[in-house]
Amino acid sequence: MSIDFAPERWRKISEDYTAWWAGELGRPLIHIELPGADPRRSRPTGPMYGFTACYGPEVAAEVIVDHWDGWLSCKRYVGDAYPNIRPNFGAGVNAAFMGARAIPTETTVWFEPPADVPPDALHFTYQPDHPWLQRIKDICRAAGNRWQGSVCIGMTDLNNGIDPVARFFSSEAMLLALYDTPDEVKRLTWQSHELMWRYYDEIDAASGDTNPGYTCWGSLFSKVPHFVLQSDFSAMISPRMFETFILPELAASCRRIPNAFYHLDGPGELPHLDMILAIPELKGVQWIPGTGQKDEKNWPELYRRIRDAGKLIQVFGGFDTLDALTAQLGSAEGIYLMGSYDISRESWVRKELACYGAE
Repeated sequence: MSIDFAPERWRKISEDYTAWWAGELGRPLIHIELPGADPRRSRPTGPMYGFTACYGPEVAAEVIVDHWDGWLSCKRYVGDAYPNIRPNFGAGVNAAFMGARAIPTETTVWFEPPADVPPDALHFTYQPDHPWLQRIKDICRAAGNRWQGSVCIGMTDLNNGIDPVARFFSSEAMLLALYDTPDEVKRLTWQSHELMWRYYDEIDAASGDTNPGYTCWGSLFSKVPHFVLQSDFSAMISPRMFETFILPELAASCRRIPNAFYHLDGPGELPHLDMILAIPELKGVQWIPGTGQKDEKNWPELYRRIRDAGKLIQVFGGFDTLDALTAQLGSAEGIYLMGSYDISRESWVRKELACYGAE
């Protein structure tokens, strides 16, 4: 296999991540990828798109997977890193499954309302033949057949709860609906909830029995079902509205999978953090400060709140970020760092990993 990851390393990945989820690892997880390696294979022809939705329907699923294989082969995986990839059709692609208009570009995928429809006239139903749903499942099947467990195939970027619903309205109309038709918003949110988890199960099954575990865009690995939940819409509403419209569905989603994480996206969501942390089934919080904010190293009170609630922490960055959090919290246990360095720095990276027992 051209991907530089020995089969026996999967056993250690499984053991260490399982111990970390249980709070028994005694050190942080440090996922460091080193791009720039010799791919040990010929490069695929044609473009490699970051958003899988950019590949036209004439491009076979097997060709897309071969592009992925070439990209993964150009990396070295050190510390707690492992090869993983997911079909990327945009954040909240289930809104498209539900009828939203999808507009893919090379840098993102936009989802827009298909029509100007009031909440009481909108109903979401299962659409098994949606072309993007079928495309995602076909790609997952091709990946499972190609790699036979040597790469973890991640879940596509579904969104839970109210966020897909918000794709069917303008921001102003959605906010007004919370006041004018609250029961209809709740009805649509629970329809969205049930459909999202149906799509999750179907796409997971398409990856096949050989898939070594579960992951998604955050790259955390789990031997049991895992997903990163979120509500970007929550940044626009008060804690009282969060408790009414978002918290019940979020808690229900946490109960549906053993290893649920929450994507906390920017200071606008911080007023809701105590309610999020109070969900017993939630395992941890992934913090991204957002553009124009202090970087990940400069939120000590936030990290203390998360740890004091008994939750795990995920951050993106380098060893300077991990060093800062360790100093702020007194230990690095329960932290998951996701980062990348050029392969020319491999020797230095391995020394840093050794300092944390992750060599």
